[in-house]
Amino acid sequence: MAIAVAAGSLHFPLLDAPYISYRRIGVAEAHLGGGPKGVLLLLRPLYRPFHTIARRRKRIMPVFRSFNASSALEIISGPGHPWASMLKTLQRPYDPFPLIGWNCHLETIFAAFFRSLPSVRLRRECLRTKDDGVVALDWVSGDDRRLPAESPVLILLPGLTGGSGDTYVRHMLVRARSNRWRVVVFNSRGCGDSPVTTPQFYSASFIEDLRKVINHVAGRYPRANLYSVGWSLGANILVRYMGQESNRCPLSGAVSLCNPFNLVIADEDFRKGFNIVYDKALARGLCKIFKKHALLFEDIGGEYNIPLAANAKSVREFDEGLTRVSFGFKSVDDYYFNSSSSDIIKHVQKPLLCIQAANDPIAPSRGIPRQDIKENPNCLLIVTPKGGHLGWVAGEEAPFGSPWTDPLIMEFLEQLESGRDSCETVASCGQLNSAEQSLEGLHGLEV
Repeated sequence: MAIAVAAGSLHFPLLDAPYISYRRIGVAEAHLGGGPKGVLLLLRPLYRPFHTIARRRKRIMPVFRSFNASSALEIISGPGHPWASMLKTLQRPYDPFPLIGWNCHLETIFAAFFRSLPSVRLRRECLRTKDDGVVALDWVSGDDRRLPAESPVLILLPGLTGGSGDTYVRHMLVRARSNRWRVVVFNSRGCGDSPVTTPQFYSASFIEDLRKVINHVAGRYPRANLYSVGWSLGANILVRYMGQESNRCPLSGAVSLCNPFNLVIADEDFRKGFNIVYDKALARGLCKIFKKHALLFEDIGGEYNIPLAANAKSVREFDEGLTRVSFGFKSVDDYYFNSSSSDIIKHVQKPLLCIQAANDPIAPSRGIPRQDIKENPNCLLIVTPKGGHLGWVAGEEAPFGSPWTDPLIMEFLEQLESGRDSCETVASCGQLNSAEQSLEGLHGLEV
């Protein structure tokens, strides 16, 4: 039976929450790495309620219910903030794609496995760090010839274990490139097939590699304004960098998405319910990267627990065995407490747009530093009612195209860039008028 869906949602009495059996977690965990067919098996419990089904021998009929109330955006801006009223995307309600966008886990997994991957030719540049490590920068091939030197530069920071091959990164890259922005993806050590040359990866607290990348890009394009977009762990690193650099930050603006902000709270929620599936999947990704470079850690000694890291069943185990030791923390809890960007966002002095989803299972809404954002005139927070983690299956290109966030990000960045151009024009005119007045004064003296 076909059901036409207009501006509303389907509601099933007695089935408000999607039917998820947590006894299936072991099966679901295996399927997260098993390709689309496995994911479809995992999602079967999630989409069963959306069909007319028989349960307890009673036929459950769908009832139409408007979701206008849940389409509202939560917007928090600092004092005297002009951006929210200037962004047209924020004038429209957030309408999640039917079925997929109504459950945070379904949306998160659907976006991870079924979002389209734009084809882009990239050119890799390997950058040596102070400790002899290596990070990989992926530029769009041919942009050096096609774009003028003053074109704005956008630096993209993927999430944990992510790289330039991730769908959400590619979609943002393509959109910015179509607006004639120069784009580069920063692949952290070991991510995106970047080489690892020292017994150190990266962490939520480590900003030295990002500082190196930004200084390198700024030196290569001194006439261009620099901007950055970070997702998930990349967003946490980006915000920490901006807070520590404060007024010295060379970025003209940035966007943070799905930022866990408070890593202590994120860690607590990560080990609950269905989130265990994501925890195990990310741990497998970390272990895979580690095992490629395990020889670098042979006989390393000290507090390292290499067997624990190599066979970690959770992100916390990996961080306990390797990450917190590499970066000098006493314990994994000490690492999470001192690596959160929630404590430093108050020091951000450049325009920063933060976009979160209220139902994000990995970056909990309760960890968002709303009060510090509200008191910082440089910050703008947008919280969508739905979206999952790195999902946001909504907007004109849903369900397989770019996330709902991409047009908003581009609109925000274009506003900043056009504003800077206007300011520079005004400043130039002011300098020219001053020079003309001085010249007139000299002529007067000569006469």
